[in-house]
Amino acid sequence: MGNPSRGGGVEHSSYTTVFGSLDSYDKGGVELINDDARHYAFSNMFEVAANAKPWEKIAVAKNFEYVLEAVRAEGTSEWRTAAHDEFAVCMDGNVTVDLVKLDASPLAEDAEGSIALDGEPEGARMGRIHLGRGHQALLPAGAAYRFTAEKPSVLMMQTIAGPDTQYRWAEICQTV
Repeated sequence: MGNPSRGGGVEHSSYTTVFGSLDSYDKGGVELINDDARHYAFSNMFEVAANAKPWEKIAVAKNFEYVLEAVRAEGTSEWRTAAHDEFAVCMDGNVTVDLVKLDASPLAEDAEGSIALDGEPEGARMGRIHLGRGHQALLPAGAAYRFTAEKPSVLMMQTIAGPDTQYRWAEICQTV
């Protein structure tokens, strides 16, 4: 019997959460119960990152102009900036983020997505963030950022689709 103080007489099943990594993941999938497969797509960010080149920004989910990008973090990235806030979540490994408040942004105020910067950014150093698995960093609008990962790692970027966002739905998604 369930615990009456928790509102029931029904015993609940227990679930085990298994975290994936770049080296060990199950692809998973969508199990349709009463619907059409054309309404769904499924991709696995670890599989996408395992098959990506370092620092490619590959969309794994999209909602209007917003995307989640899987990024294989390996070595040191170029400096980037965006006119809007972005978020980076470390899904596997360890990644360092260096931040610089740009003296002048090369982007229009309404620009979408991030762009690469040429050379070193000019501006005040804002600091450094060390991300481990599950840690998230805010990449503020108007700042430049650069990632470093000594070993292959995985980032999930929450952003607005931009010129470097790659769409590979046919390659990465389960559609049936």
